[in-house]
Amino acid sequence: MAGKDVSERLIGLLTVRGGDLGSEWAEKVIGSLGGRISRTEVERELREIYTALVAALGDGSLDGHGEAFGEVRALLTELSRNRALQGFSPTETAASVFSLKEVLQSALTGEDTDVQAYLRFTALLDTLGLFTIEIYTRTREELISAQAEQLLELSTPVVKLWDGVIGVPLVGTLDSARTMVVMEKMLQALIDTGSEQAIIDITGVPAVDTEVAQHLLKTVVAARLMGAECTISGIRPQIAQTIVALGIDFGDIVTKATLADALRHALRRSGVAFSRPAPQAGVR
Repeated sequence: MAGKDVSERLIGLLTVRGGDLGSEWAEKVIGSLGGRISRTEVERELREIYTALVAALGDGSLDGHGEAFGEVRALLTELSRNRALQGFSPTETAASVFSLKEVLQSALTGEDTDVQAYLRFTALLDTLGLFTIEIYTRTREELISAQAEQLLELSTPVVKLWDGVIGVPLVGTLDSARTMVVMEKMLQALIDTGSEQAIIDITGVPAVDTEVAQHLLKTVVAARLMGAECTISGIRPQIAQTIVALGIDFGDIVTKATLADALRHALRRSGVAFSRPAPQAGVR
């Protein structure tokens, strides 16, 4: 059968019982989704796709591409993105398209023309089903990337410890991407708060290697270019031994064992005077 004849036959099969087939399709999809989406929403989505699909077949094309299938692919894009954001699997997403094959079987008369039309239609649905998986995968990747960026932001807070002193507590591994975030947030905080002292606390960093040390040095240099002095705190005995063993030179960068020591140093550099508390009466 020629492409135009196949399309006309498919339109006939899909429109003779159009309402029934659309309802059967919705029932199958609703069952596969386990009630996690309302019936009204599923019926609306599939009704729009069904109508657009029949209209596209009227153009005589069966490849699933081209202007004729523009609306179909746009609707499938919306469906795929929604399923990905709602937590459905790729299989569940593609099944929404593939289940139309089973529905159409009930409309076949057994004639050779129907069989040929059905085979061409299943190939079309395979193409559209793969398209939904592609969009689904792309959406999930975008979602994961966005979540990673949010976690990166949350894992690199910059806090004001005192007037003129900010702190950057680091927890976890320090890589290139995270270093850039730390540097940007710290430099912006220096500007916003007018601070001249910054403390980078690495108590929560499990290990310091050459790469991590280079990242820290770059951050300190960037702060100095802004006119601020950086102190690195959280240098535990194990980290100190590792730094010495690797031959890493922090130069004239001030390092302290604890955050309290670093804060005391930063306050002194800021001109804050410390005095011993006065003894209580009767206490020697």
